[in-house]
Amino acid sequence: MAFDGIVVSNLAHELNKTLSGGRITKISQPEKDELILTIKNYDTYKLFLSASASLPLVYLTESTKPNPMTAPNFCMLLRKHLNSARILSITQPELERIIDMKIEHLDEMGDLRTKHLLIEIMGKHSNIIFCDEAMRIVDSIKHVSGAVSSVREVLPGRDYFIPKTQEKINPLTLSFEDFQTHVLSKPLSACKALYQSLTGISPLIANEICHEAGIDAEQSISALDADYGLHLYRTLERIMAQVDAAEFQPNIVYRGNEPLEFSSIPLHCYEDYPATPSQPEYSTEVSCRVQTFETISEVLETFYSSKNKLSRIRQKSADLRKIIATAIERDSKKYDLQLKQLADTEKREKYRIYGELLTTYGYSVTPGEKNVTVLNYYTNEDISIPLDPELSAIDNAKRYFDKYAKLKRTCEALTTQTAQTKEELEHLDSIRTALDIVVTEDDLVQLKEEMMDYGYIKRHYFQEKNGKKPTKKIKITSKPFHYLSSDGYDIYVGKNNYQNDELTFQFASGNDWWFHAKGIPGSHVIVKSKGEAELPDRVYEEAGSLAAYYSKGRDADKVEIDYAEKRNIKKPGGGKPGFVVYYTNYSLMASPDISTLTLISE
Repeated sequence: MAFDGIVVSNLAHELNKTLSGGRITKISQPEKDELILTIKNYDTYKLFLSASASLPLVYLTESTKPNPMTAPNFCMLLRKHLNSARILSITQPELERIIDMKIEHLDEMGDLRTKHLLIEIMGKHSNIIFCDEAMRIVDSIKHVSGAVSSVREVLPGRDYFIPKTQEKINPLTLSFEDFQTHVLSKPLSACKALYQSLTGISPLIANEICHEAGIDAEQSISALDADYGLHLYRTLERIMAQVDAAEFQPNIVYRGNEPLEFSSIPLHCYEDYPATPSQPEYSTEVSCRVQTFETISEVLETFYSSKNKLSRIRQKSADLRKIIATAIERDSKKYDLQLKQLADTEKREKYRIYGELLTTYGYSVTPGEKNVTVLNYYTNEDISIPLDPELSAIDNAKRYFDKYAKLKRTCEALTTQTAQTKEELEHLDSIRTALDIVVTEDDLVQLKEEMMDYGYIKRHYFQEKNGKKPTKKIKITSKPFHYLSSDGYDIYVGKNNYQNDELTFQFASGNDWWFHAKGIPGSHVIVKSKGEAELPDRVYEEAGSLAAYYSKGRDADKVEIDYAEKRNIKKPGGGKPGFVVYYTNYSLMASPDISTLTLISE
């Protein structure tokens, strides 16, 4: 993800178009490094500004944040100068990651004055700086003294300037001669030479420029011949012309359901980009999904809220994932050992035959022999039987019968044990898949309940871990996903095994349709049939896509889906939650693309 000069250019153009001429009616500072400006310009807009070192942001939003009881000094200063002030323009100097809001207001004497509110989006150096008409700093949300930075002090009374910490040139005014001198001559890869030489160009955009020019981004740029060097410049020039003309296409690139990158120009380099599969054995290379938006503010708010949501859920589920991974590793080792031991019992029939043949032909065995060759009447061929010379033929036969009986008992026990271990592995795998589906903390509660019910964690594990007293069983509020098909049919998707059982055996009627990814863990998908015997073909396809998407094979290009009427789905006696059997079904191949479906509720 890159909040680069192109994104800032898009943002400045969007804000200038939306907010210029508007008046600032409210200023709040919910956090020490955040501002929210309420601006009236025909409609009312909220502009969110953050100078956070970890997540600097600027975008229009509809959400609000609670304010502290006492406004911080910087907020009070801005209220003094900018309440009812009019925004004249919002611009970006060159292609820097800086937004300059030019504002006019009446001072204490009633004279018209001009001020500048500058938002610098520069990672840990991000800041919000308030300057007068002479570009002298009045105050800033972060003070930077000479002890902190030898490049520039950001303190009241100091002159404002853009620090030139690197000798970069503006790509909007770049000539081919400058491109040859400052870019093509560097002993760097093509990608690095671009973003280390040009203002506002991030590694993401540099990679996109190389991709569109048909050049390997890792290739040494100084090794390019003259034609390729000119072609790379023309590609950069074309993209910069789009930026200069404000021809932006805000978009987010998704890998599965996770936002991967965002940009203000199309990212063609991701068209053939393979998703990193969470389960490679069920995956093939697939392209990432690109979603376009009307505004860059929508992109930023959607991207970072999704990122924060995913990060928060992953953090909350980290303990559960670790417990499941440990249990799967332990049971996998146990299962492999059981299979190996079970394979060793396959020679038991040989010992039974040895015993029977020695019982039959024992009279012909000479005492003290180490082996005897007799006719095997099962195959009508001669067979050599090893003997203990210290034992008689009958005692050797008894010893072989004892070995046979022991291996038979072992086989019977291991057959049961391996089936149980396999069933437990499948159950654990289904929980791990459900953890990938979780979207809210309420969804985690039901998964914890399942893990407690089946002994993977103690019931009061989390309370004890956090030093809290055990509480009563927590109320479950998580509900299945509810989608609406293109033809208006309600489709429900279970988020975990308990919801799968509830959907299939309590919620669904006999003539509703049930869908599930074949042979791999995944959600039960129920289509309410409205009493109709047959559904439109598109409904089957969309339900199949949901079953594919909410399964272990969600990163695959195609997933095989089994589907049947609910009346044909049965619950085996003593079966784990979410596990069913069926003998009458249909199959289809579905793509895990659910973009055509409308999510009603989570």
